[in-house]
Amino acid sequence: MSDETFSVLIVDDEPNIRSGLEKGLIKEADSIVQAGDADEAWELFQKTPFQLVIADIRLPSAMNGLELLERLLRSRPQTSVIVITAHGTVETAVQAMRLGAFDFITKPLDLDLIRQQVAKAREHHRLQVEVQELRTRLADAGEVSGIVGNSPTMLRVLREVRQVARTDATVMICGESGTGKELIARALHDLSDRSENAFVAVNLGALPETLLESELFGHEKGSFTGANRQKPGCFERARGGSLFLDEITEIPAKCQVDLLRVLESQQFSRIGGEEVMDCDVRLISATNKLAAEEVEGGGFREDLYYRLNVVPINLPPLRQRREDIPLLIEHFLARLCKRHARDPKTLSADALQRLVAARWPGNVRQLRNAVERLVVTVHADTIHAEDLPDDLDPATPGASAADCCTLADAVETAEKATIQASLAACGYHREKSAKMLGVSVRTLHYKMNRYGLH
Repeated sequence: MSDETFSVLIVDDEPNIRSGLEKGLIKEADSIVQAGDADEAWELFQKTPFQLVIADIRLPSAMNGLELLERLLRSRPQTSVIVITAHGTVETAVQAMRLGAFDFITKPLDLDLIRQQVAKAREHHRLQVEVQELRTRLADAGEVSGIVGNSPTMLRVLREVRQVARTDATVMICGESGTGKELIARALHDLSDRSENAFVAVNLGALPETLLESELFGHEKGSFTGANRQKPGCFERARGGSLFLDEITEIPAKCQVDLLRVLESQQFSRIGGEEVMDCDVRLISATNKLAAEEVEGGGFREDLYYRLNVVPINLPPLRQRREDIPLLIEHFLARLCKRHARDPKTLSADALQRLVAARWPGNVRQLRNAVERLVVTVHADTIHAEDLPDDLDPATPGASAADCCTLADAVETAEKATIQASLAACGYHREKSAKMLGVSVRTLHYKMNRYGLH
């Protein structure tokens, strides 16, 4: 987590209000500075990177609070601005929200409400900084740009990746097929101190039992029929780097014993060889099954499970992060249009809404394949609902308990996904999106704050 401070600038022409807010917010910020008018505030803002500005609309200077808000956000868009006023009207609130205000609060001020909003602004800033740091490292690392999403569940996953990446802790990634387990494994490697060495991935479920031991540990020439040359195994090829064992629960019983012995001794030998080599690898495993249930059923060794599941990372299915679907589509469209030498394409609002509402049992992999199909088959610049494949099943009304626990959860999930789809379809223009949704801009901004859709 970033250790960056959270600084607040309070702008109001009434000294008592400034002092009262400073005293009331002393525990919510690392530093608080006061300004009596917009000109003084702008001068301070240019010198100090304030993360939050609390400003009155009516100020005794040529520049009023709304003009200050616009100038502040044009200079540093990541700054949160809470607008306060004793002369609140719907029109003023709408204008403030349209300009990008974090919130609009009327006087007399409710200090508890102010504290709540400041705490939300601080948390929003912390997430911005943390995600930006991670994205910077991901970009520097190279081929892990496929990790796309700003939903709370994906932000949690990215935070976990960041926290564990620079350690040598053994990680088990759990998630349905197509959720991006190998992408997460590559991110763990690329963000680690082992990133300059090899990342070796092997799908244990795709290998016959007769070849699995040789694939993992290698063999010497002549060690068995057909072994006409020496072959290094995955543990040897990944030395100094990371070894990703996908579909770990598919490993046969004998290989489970061999793998456990290597993990306990940190040494291994090639089949038919006498040389003992050190096991200098960071081990990452993955499964699309519930590994604990496999242990209970007797198909997977309990001692091996605990060795592999030191740090669990659980990837959500796409149906539990529908708000990420527009971002994923935008990402895939850009990459696949370039790959297939197609002109850039966009989605109509109805097409996007249908894609957001689809079931996606194959998760992100299925979504990517669907977008690629549209890129290849649709020749127009805009993809409409009628262009979508007929086998694109909508999400069933009866969601499972794993998807949402209550009716309220289902409603919130659908509302959040619809707002995200509308914003993406309107190029993130709030007024157009609000019109499409049939709500006011203020209501839209409130919903965006509620669901973290900044």
